[in-house]
Amino acid sequence: MNDWLKNTTAKLKSMWAAWKPIQKAIAAGILVAVIVVLVIVFRGSSKPTTVPLFRTPITDEAKRDEIITHLEQKNVDFTYNETTGIFTVPDERTAKRIRTDLTTEGILSSAYNVWDEELNVRDWTTTDFERNERKLQRVNNQIKQQLESLDWIAEANVVINQASEGLFARNSRPAQASVILSLRGDTPERRRIRGVQDLIMSAVPGLLEENVKISDKQGNILNNFEGMAEFDAVDVVKKQQDFIAQKEAQLAAKVQDMLQQNFTADRVRAVAVAIDMDMSKITSDKTEYTPITKTPDNPDTPYSELETVDSFAISEQSVTKKWTGTGYNPEGPAGVEGQNPPVYSDMSNVIGESKEEGTTKNYVVNTEQKHIEKAPSIDRITASANIDGRWEKELDGGNNPVFVTEKNFETLKTKYEEKYPNVEDNDNIRFRLGHIVRVYRPVNEDTRARAATIVQDAIGYNRTRGDSVTITSWPIPREDDWDIEDEAIIRAQQTRKTIMLVLIGVVIILVAFIVFRMISRELERRRRLREEELLRRQQAEREKALWDAKQEGMEVTMSVEERKRAELQENAIAMAKEHPEDVAMLIRTWMMEE
Repeated sequence: MNDWLKNTTAKLKSMWAAWKPIQKAIAAGILVAVIVVLVIVFRGSSKPTTVPLFRTPITDEAKRDEIITHLEQKNVDFTYNETTGIFTVPDERTAKRIRTDLTTEGILSSAYNVWDEELNVRDWTTTDFERNERKLQRVNNQIKQQLESLDWIAEANVVINQASEGLFARNSRPAQASVILSLRGDTPERRRIRGVQDLIMSAVPGLLEENVKISDKQGNILNNFEGMAEFDAVDVVKKQQDFIAQKEAQLAAKVQDMLQQNFTADRVRAVAVAIDMDMSKITSDKTEYTPITKTPDNPDTPYSELETVDSFAISEQSVTKKWTGTGYNPEGPAGVEGQNPPVYSDMSNVIGESKEEGTTKNYVVNTEQKHIEKAPSIDRITASANIDGRWEKELDGGNNPVFVTEKNFETLKTKYEEKYPNVEDNDNIRFRLGHIVRVYRPVNEDTRARAATIVQDAIGYNRTRGDSVTITSWPIPREDDWDIEDEAIIRAQQTRKTIMLVLIGVVIILVAFIVFRMISRELERRRRLREEELLRRQQAEREKALWDAKQEGMEVTMSVEERKRAELQENAIAMAKEHPEDVAMLIRTWMMEE
């Protein structure tokens, strides 16, 4: 074996030495990957698997659904096997906490005992006394762990004493439990304390409710449920009032939504619904006699063929008796003198006749037996809502809103005083200095009646129950909105007036500029005409002088500049004759540049 190991080691070393660096790196990477995979596999296999929440299957569908709902609310990762009916959770601590929560919430109070999971441990090598003591210790520890797994309990001190039987009754001792809780926050609800008490009682056989004491660290008894009936009644009344308030809020929201769909949202205000409810639970038995259907109604015809009768004869008996003969005279045995009263003696040997007729009929009727349990019912519903009318602005002849100013105050007051007495304090008109005159137009009776019909349908109106619906049309104060609107209208009028003044000023400036330009052009034209006339005269005088000199034979010597000037002048004159407009524009440009 050693030789084989030596040979194998030598071969591996020779192969390692013969490999290239790349091959060595690949081999090292493969080795590291194998080691990592092995570590992951060993760690995964060493992790604890999911533990069952209950070792016994939950077959009750209602309880199963309640457990699933509770686990989902607590955000617990769980699985449920529909075949086996077993719940599984990640770890044992979570299982204990969930079992305790389910027990204290009362979900498993009647279907499952949580301590069967915790204390079902058997040890066959110890005595009964040791086994009982160990079980009692386990009970204490398990109850402590279960209670401390709750969110609202920080620490639990549990002391359980099992029942002991003595030779005499006075030496017997019942099972007792004392629990001191360190709470997180305020005192929990009574329901949770009772759940803790039931949890402890289910762990100790024979433990009675009066022998369980649950207190906080300050010594306050938490499970003293005696004398709590008044508090329970107050709590029930509060829940009933909350329920009624919730129903009233739902109906009020429904009514308001329906009215706002027909009117604007800002016009529907003060929607109120009041419900009188009988929260008592009544159970009664009732027998009803209903008519018997003789001919049923045919739903395919527009008329009704239904025929009913109150009853009909199921059996009938008729009896007729007729008798004819002498009167009956009881005289006693034969040979004995009779002692009949005189009335019988007078009737002897009298022929009589008797006739008796009778009819007996048995009738049958429909009988219906009812067992009625009357839940809380509505005695009366009252609903009221206010629908604001429309506030219309008073307009003048120019279709502009009428403002109350110091100038027209008395005139407008006299105008509206006839229709709205005490106009300044009348709720149906807004007459304020510096504001627009507004008149209130309430919703008419027909519209309010139709709105009342809508509300009746929304609340389930029942006239025999005494329900009532009131729809009013009172003006809703809108002073702030009107002030903002009036200021906006005043600003708009001022802006419009300013714009008009600016436009008028701009028009005046434009007209003045146009007039100025026209006058300037006219003055320019006249100045140009004077200059042209002056040049024309100078040219004529120059030509005349040259002509006179030529006539006189005088030699006139002209300089180069005068010749160029004469040529330019002749060309300009010729051009002015051919294109007068272009020459005028050129002259105007020169003048503007100068």
